[in-house]
Amino acid sequence: MTGRPIPPARAFTVEQTAQILGVGRDTVYGLLRTGQLRSIKIGRLRRITQEHITAFLTTKDNDSDES
Repeated sequence: MTGRPIPPARAFTVEQTAQILGVGRDTVYGLLRTGQLRSIKIGRLRRITQEHITAFLTTKDNDSDES
C-alpha cells in the first residue's frame, strides 16, 4: 500500500441507497426493476453509484416541473 487514504464510498448498497432516498429497500428494488434507477453489478453484488442517484433525482425533479 502507498499509504493513500481510501476515498469515500461512491457506490452504495441497496440498503444504503434506500436510506439516502428515504424509502424502503423494496422501493429501491422496484426502481431498479423498472429501470428508473440504474445500478452496476459486481459479481453477485448490486451497487448504486452517486451518479445513478443524482440522475434519478434529476429525472424526478424534471418530472415534477412538467406537472
